[in-house]
Amino acid sequence: MRIGVFICHCGTNIGATVDSAGVAENAKNLPDVVFATDSMYTCSEPGQDGIIRAISEHALDGVVVAACSPRMHEPTFRRAVERAGVNRYMFEMANIREHVSWIGKDKEANTNKAFELVRIAVEKLRRNRPLTPKYFPSTKRVLVIGGGVAGIQAALDCADAGIEVVMIEREPSIGGKMAKLDKTFPTVDCSSCILGPKMVDVAQHPKITLYACSELESVSGFVGNFEVVIRRKATCVDNVKCTGCGLCTEKCPSKKSFDRFNEGVGTTTAINIPFPQAIPKKAVIDKSFCRQFIKGKCGVCAKVCPTGAVNYEQQDELVTIQVGAMVAATGYDLVDWKVYSEYGGGRYPDVVTSLQYERMMSASGPFGGHIKRLSDGKEPKNIVFIQCVGSRDPSIDRPYCSGFCCMYTAKQAILTKDHIPDSQSYVFYMDIRSPGKGYDEFTRRAAEEYGTQYIRGRVSLIYPKGDRYVVRGADTLAGAQVEIEADLVVLAVGVEAAANSPHLAEKLRISYDRFGFFMESHVKLKPIETNTAGVFLAGCSQGPKDIPSSVAMGSAAAAKAIGLLSKDMLESDPQIAQVNINRCVGCAKCINVCPYKAIREIDFRGQAKAEVIEAVCQGCGLCNATCPQGAIQLSHFTDNQILAEVEALCRC
Repeated sequence: MRIGVFICHCGTNIGATVDSAGVAENAKNLPDVVFATDSMYTCSEPGQDGIIRAISEHALDGVVVAACSPRMHEPTFRRAVERAGVNRYMFEMANIREHVSWIGKDKEANTNKAFELVRIAVEKLRRNRPLTPKYFPSTKRVLVIGGGVAGIQAALDCADAGIEVVMIEREPSIGGKMAKLDKTFPTVDCSSCILGPKMVDVAQHPKITLYACSELESVSGFVGNFEVVIRRKATCVDNVKCTGCGLCTEKCPSKKSFDRFNEGVGTTTAINIPFPQAIPKKAVIDKSFCRQFIKGKCGVCAKVCPTGAVNYEQQDELVTIQVGAMVAATGYDLVDWKVYSEYGGGRYPDVVTSLQYERMMSASGPFGGHIKRLSDGKEPKNIVFIQCVGSRDPSIDRPYCSGFCCMYTAKQAILTKDHIPDSQSYVFYMDIRSPGKGYDEFTRRAAEEYGTQYIRGRVSLIYPKGDRYVVRGADTLAGAQVEIEADLVVLAVGVEAAANSPHLAEKLRISYDRFGFFMESHVKLKPIETNTAGVFLAGCSQGPKDIPSSVAMGSAAAAKAIGLLSKDMLESDPQIAQVNINRCVGCAKCINVCPYKAIREIDFRGQAKAEVIEAVCQGCGLCNATCPQGAIQLSHFTDNQILAEVEALCRC
């Protein structure tokens, strides 16, 4: 075997603490190494051209590159060696940046460690064998999970490209949190006016199938050929028969039901259509408030429905479909602000969340656009906004910034002045974060043109005083404690991952962080992809984002899905498990541990044996580690290859 070794300086990233030239010189003495050199930027075009020339000039049939993380550039170098006629799996990469130069300053020790990693990579490469991928067709259909603005954008882009789309939304209507907003920053234009046409486009697009009140039940298969089961929850109303006339809601006697869409500001009927622009515009029964389900008698909605759409016996329905790619656009939920006992913990009726305040201001809200105190219906004059409630707070394990709270507070302060000209707004803040286009100008406009008083400091206590509330906090700029009597207090509540996001991530076989947000494959180079091929991210499923960023991510996810499914055939990764039939004893332990259901039991001459479904296997290696007989080996990471690496390290 003829091996070439290439050591990267990476500018000063590696070269400052590693003698790259010395490592290359030492590498020439390793077994089967016939060429070794160092270069400033191996991943650059000249660096890759140097690898290609060396392969040709020295007849190399294997290459080792010592540079940065394989996660970042291994595909780059694999393509380079393949262009030179070498099998892409006859390449190994040693990480001497993250694993060496970035974690130590001792140049001699770092140089020794870098050489050890190169030695290990060479020993592994000496036992590599060329692998050949296989090709398979894909299903030209995309599943979009979540009907917020990001999911809507992704669905429309995919559908406009001619790809079938199935969208599922857990709520009765698409639109997400944006549908609940009165206006949007920094243009202060109507949220419904922007979102409404897109929602209608989803409903009317011939390539989009919408399932509301639905959740993902299970996922199996692999990129290009996922089989998903969707649970359509029973709404007790036949969507085909329901015309959305609203007669049932007018006649429903249970008028004190919790209004989910209006965030509990006001009440609604047990059978209702969430809001006038709802898509689909179909009635839904809330069983927890419906007298028919609580007392066993009522049936008014069924009697008055002109089309006979009400069906109290309706059950959940499971729908199975095939899709080639999936977009997770599950949105966000608000942090549970009631943990803040100092703010009343939900006990004070006139201490409301930012989203509740949106519904109070909205013309389509329960108050018809008139701001009122929930306790007595009076118009408030002094309104206090408190920032960072549930954001940047390690005490409740929410240390991150929610990103857009500063902006929507400025918007709400501006709108408050428009609604109530003689009102005065106060904002307690930690820092103003407004990095978007036109954002900083918008926040300054709230203070300079609308008279909003910004007070830098935290609020320590809110307590009632008569029919008002005293907000006690600190003004760190003035170095004094302040108390403001408020008629209404609005909490700028931070965001967290949507409920059950970790559970959904496990179904999709993607990673999530400790806060429940889905994790991207690479924070810089692959911000849309996940660690499971064919599953893409959009909007706040990945982390807090404002509307423009969510829309951009929706289009980006759609572009990735379109690019994936535009190919007639998809390529499978040959780094998969292989079963040695002669050693397999049919214990089925590998079948039980495989997270991808990629191993099945077969009958081989009257004996039970394991067989790997090559198109499904993702090469995770769990079966390899579990098999008590060593009957399963992972291609490109066999026991012999790994042991060779260990032995090389022990010889150092």
